[in-house]
Order: sequence, then structure tokens, then C-alpha cells
Amino acid sequence: MKRTLIHNATIVNEGRSVQGSVVIENGLIAEVLTYGKEPSAPCDEIIEATGCCLLPGIIDDHVHFRDPGLTYKADIFTESRAAAAGGVTSIMDMPNTQPLTTTLDALEQKFDLLNEKCIVNHSCYFGATNNNYTEFNNLDKNRVCGIKLFMGSSTGNMLVDKTNSLLNIFNGTDMLIATHCESQEIIKKNTEYYREMFRNAPEVPISKHPNIRSAAACYTSTELAVRMASLAGARLHVLHISTARELQLFSDAPLEEKHITAEACVAHLLFRQQDYKVQGARIKCNPAIKRQADRDALRNAINTGVIDVIATDHAPHLLSEKEGGALKAMSGMPMIQFSLVSMLEMAEQGIFSMETIVDKMCHAPAKIYGICKRGYIREGYQADLVLVSHGERWEVNSENILSKCGWSPLEGTSFRWKVEKTFANGHLIYSDGQVDEAYRGEELRFNY
Repeated sequence: MKRTLIHNATIVNEGRSVQGSVVIENGLIAEVLTYGKEPSAPCDEIIEATGCCLLPGIIDDHVHFRDPGLTYKADIFTESRAAAAGGVTSIMDMPNTQPLTTTLDALEQKFDLLNEKCIVNHSCYFGATNNNYTEFNNLDKNRVCGIKLFMGSSTGNMLVDKTNSLLNIFNGTDMLIATHCESQEIIKKNTEYYREMFRNAPEVPISKHPNIRSAAACYTSTELAVRMASLAGARLHVLHISTARELQLFSDAPLEEKHITAEACVAHLLFRQQDYKVQGARIKCNPAIKRQADRDALRNAINTGVIDVIATDHAPHLLSEKEGGALKAMSGMPMIQFSLVSMLEMAEQGIFSMETIVDKMCHAPAKIYGICKRGYIREGYQADLVLVSHGERWEVNSENILSKCGWSPLEGTSFRWKVEKTFANGHLIYSDGQVDEAYRGEELRFNY
């Protein structure tokens, strides 16, 4: 079997950064060599990595690849190509497609599409509805990453709002339940208020989006989810926390001790409410980008262990769909290609350490979801790796965006960090600006 040596990188893994090398063989990490150790046998290929950092491949537990049914704006192939270019080696796709992934047949169709088209490793969620909880026992827990529950309506209209349905869902499975938490009742009242306020204007300004999908809407719904999960003993993972107040509902205990965990998304760590003035609807997402104080609290919660995972909520739309005000423009943005470099840029600013970024984007998703043999640089684990360099500044522009929608809220942003190479299962899927479009990733497997 071919042996590949990634030589003399700074290996960032499990809370440490050390100089070393990694040997890849038969799709696995065969050797992790530190403190000047040499490979146990000759290597067929040597990749010189002096001056670069070697990280585990990023695991993004929250993406919308829009396939099936919405492929005019994104599809599994195009978005997994962007993922590979961004150092992301594993993704978990959301169920709000057409058809919705809320039946066993639709789930099988989704897996077929992922296996046919996805360049990176993959799984997908089974979407909860008001009445499909009886299907949970029929799911393959080693194959399906979790149950997705919309406790607030968003793209796809999968709102679950009946108390009995919520009770059945939280009491009906030992699988991870990943929730979108926003109170629909509060959003409805706020919508009516601002519609009346701007009744003589062409539309409700985009700047009012965080007032409509307010902090109170987020807190009320998240508090309900945490309370229900606590009473049921359910395994809860609350997605895209966006407010300082919600953080009071979560613990800073070691991850191994938690039954209720929290995710923050890159956009909520980058942007704040005043950015609507420049970005407009490009940064419109659900839940909304909120105040700078909220952004700063989220950043702090990552460093203190209150927030466990950093993901993207990668959700492409055509730019034409992002036109209009708070009630018209679609919510969501493409983020996966530039998520890692955005986080590394924040590390350079002293906001996070590189070790924390690796913990939240690689180790924690693997732990929370029980992913088999991924998320760490360990001998015997799958060789999902990303090599990054720090050098001259480069800029995000229409020429280097790989998502099908062709735009990014980060256009015009420059970075010194750059993804050089991405390996999935030991295969070089991205190198020096080129994606191996013929490669297909593997299905993730979960320990239950």
C-alpha cells in the first residue's frame, strides 16, 4: 500500500501544538511522529509541510446542501466541493429539502444522493414533524446523525409547535435531537408590529430582522427545549445560539458530563447588528445576527466551554432571493468554504486559540455525535486531515467561490491563513486550488 508522509508540520490536536509528521497508509493515520521520530518504514510520497499547521479535518454538523429539490441554488456536489476547499472533511445535511427528509423513503433517497455526489464524508438528519415520531425506532442509529427539530419555522416550513408532539419527540428516542429554537408566537407578534410600523413604506427594513426574530424569541424557545429535554432525559443539541441570554441555559462542565450541548455558527461569531448597514440581506439568517454584545458573549462562551461546537449553517440562496427587506429576503448564506480560515483569522487576532478552534470544529462534533474514528489525529483513525499555511494576504472574490450560488458575505475580506491541502480517508481531495471532483467520501458511522 502507498505510504504518504506529511513531514514537519505543526500538529494541532487534543489541546497541544507540536512539531511532527504523520504517515498515511490505506486511508488511515498509520503513524503520528513527534519529537524527531522517523517513520517505521520508507514512504512512497513525502509532502513537505514545514511552516504549515496540520489539523484534523473539520466536521460541520450543520449544513443545507439543498439537494434534492432546490438544486438550482446548490447541490451536494457543488457544496461538498466548496467544503473540500475549506478544509471540511465531514458534513451532516439538514432535512428541509424537497421532498422533506421526514419519511424513511426520503431518507434513503437522501443517502443515495450523498453517496452518489458528495466529495466529503457525510450523514444526514431525519426531520421531525408533528406526527412522525413513531418512525424514530426504525432509524439506523449507526447511520443517521440525529433528529432535526424545528421549534421555530425557517426555510422549508417544518415547524413542530404542538406540545404533545414535542413531548413525544423528546420522550421518543435516545438519539441526539438537534433543535432550531425560536418562538413562533413571539416572531408572529413582532412581525405584525413592524408590518404596521412600516405600513406606508415599501418594506420593513432589513435592520429590523433581529427585532422580529428577537432575543426573546430565541430565549423562550431554547428554555422550553432545555426544560423538556431535562425532564425527558433526552440528548439535546441546540443549534446556532445567537444571544447572550441563552447562554445562561447551558453548562461549562466537561463535555463528557453533558447531556445538553450548544452550537454557535461562524456568522454569529463574525457579524453584529451594525453590519446590516453594509451587508444588507446578505447576512440575513435565522436566528438573526444580533448585537455586538451578543457576539462577544458567544465568543467568550466558546472559550469558557459553555458553547461546545462551531459549525456553519451553510445555507446558500441565489442573490436574487436575497433581495428585499426583513420580510421578503430569504434567510441563509453560504459559509462552508471560508469557515476555517475565518476562525483562524480570529485566532490571529487573539480571540481564540488554534487549539480551541480544533476542539470546537473537530473533536467536539466527533464526541457529541459519537462519530467512529474521526475528528482526531490519532493512529488508527481515518486520515481526515487539513494542512493550512499562513502567508501573504489573499481575498475572497467571485473567482475563488465554489458554492453554486456564486457569492459570499465574505467577498472583499482578506485572509493570511489559507487551506493548502485537504485529505479525506487518506485521499487528497483538495490541493493548491484544485478539488478532486471524481472522489466520493464515505458515510459517517456513529457509536450508539
